[in-house]
Amino acid sequence: QVQLVESGGGLVQAGGSLRLSCAASGTIFSINAMGWYRQAPGKQRELVAVITNGDSTNYADSVKGRFTISRDNAKNTVYLQMNSLKPEDTAVYYCNAAIKRIRWGAPSEYWGQGTQVTVSS
Repeated sequence: QVQLVESGGGLVQAGGSLRLSCAASGTIFSINAMGWYRQAPGKQRELVAVITNGDSTNYADSVKGRFTISRDNAKNTVYLQMNSLKPEDTAVYYCNAAIKRIRWGAPSEYWGQGTQVTVSS
């Protein structure tokens, strides 16, 4: 089995910073792309940032220049550094990863349980 466990959410004032972490554990052969999504109340889940196993990154336009995604392959962990936070960043943030449990075959997609980020004005 594979688990993704997020941490680092919380309440912060506008302009502040938070760092989210997501650690993958279990039977893992390799991890391809890892990413962060978010879902605000009444809205669809949206991509925030993604990083490939070659360290290529992609960001939603709304967070470019403020958020930075990174990963530590030795720890099977992905991070999201969030600076200059705005009230509209308030959402539940979910970690996502494409993981191969064995050498052969395609990777499977896994999700974390989500962590709440609340930005007050």
